[in-house]
Amino acid sequence: MLLERPSVTPAVHPGKPLEYLSASRLKCFHTCRLQFYFRYVKKIPTLTSPALLVGQVVHAVLQAWNLARWRGEDTSLGRMEVTFASLWISKSVEEGIQWESPSEETEERATAWRILEHYLQNPPIPLEEKPEAVEVVVERDLLAHGLPPLKGVIDLVRGGGRIVDFKTTARTPDDAQARHLNEVQLGCYALLYREATGHPESGFELHHLVKTKTPKLIVTTLDPMEPGQIRRLIRLMESYVAGVESEDFVPSPGMQCSFCDYLTHCQAWKGGAA
Repeated sequence: MLLERPSVTPAVHPGKPLEYLSASRLKCFHTCRLQFYFRYVKKIPTLTSPALLVGQVVHAVLQAWNLARWRGEDTSLGRMEVTFASLWISKSVEEGIQWESPSEETEERATAWRILEHYLQNPPIPLEEKPEAVEVVVERDLLAHGLPPLKGVIDLVRGGGRIVDFKTTARTPDDAQARHLNEVQLGCYALLYREATGHPESGFELHHLVKTKTPKLIVTTLDPMEPGQIRRLIRLMESYVAGVESEDFVPSPGMQCSFCDYLTHCQAWKGGAA
C-alpha cells in the first residue's frame, strides 16, 4: 500500500500543462487563465517573496517534526529550533532571496519561528500519535474520465486516514471561506488518497498558523468529500483541459491582481498571443 510509511521526496516540478493535473494548476487556471499561461506555459520565473519563504520554511520544519514523531526521534523545541535555523539559511540561498535590509530578514525570521514555536508548544496532534504518511507523492490515473493523470503531495495523514494540510496566513481565517477556498485542493487529496489506499479518507484538517503579533493556531475540520463534490472537481478538470487545449488564456481582473507576480506582463498584454 502506497501510504504504509512516510517518505521524503522532492517537490513535483511543473511540466507541460496537459502532462498531468494538480491542485495548484487547477486553482491557478480558474483564478486567472493569463496568469496560468505566464506560469505554466511560458514559465516566466518570479522572485520568491519573504512571505513565501516563511511558508516554505514553516512547512519544512513541520515536515521534519512529523517525520521525527513517526521515527520516534527527538521532537523537542530545541531540536526543531536547530532544524529551523538550518532550513532558513539553506532555503534563503536556494531561493536567492534579496532582502531590502538586514532588519527585514530579522523580522521575517522572527515571525516564522514565532508561529512555529506556538504550534510546537500547543500541538493539535498528540506527540505519541504515529502518522500514517508524511509528505508523500501520489498519482492517480484519470483515463476513465478522459483526463491526464492527477499528481499531488499530501502534507500529513493521521491515523485512520485523516488528511492534514498546513497553511501560513496573515489573517485569522473564516471557517466557511476556508472550506470553500480549499475544496479543490482537498478534493484532489481525496482522489489521491483513495487511489493509494483503496478506501476513502475519514476527513480533513486545515492547520492555519496565523502570523499575528500574538500567534494563533486555527484548526478547521472537514468531513470526507461527498460524491457531488467529486463530480464538481471532475468538471473543473474538464474545463481546465478544454481551456488549455483551445489556448483560452485571458485575464481575470480582480482583487488577486494586487499580489500577482505577473501584473506587469498582464498590463502589457494586448489581446493577441501572449
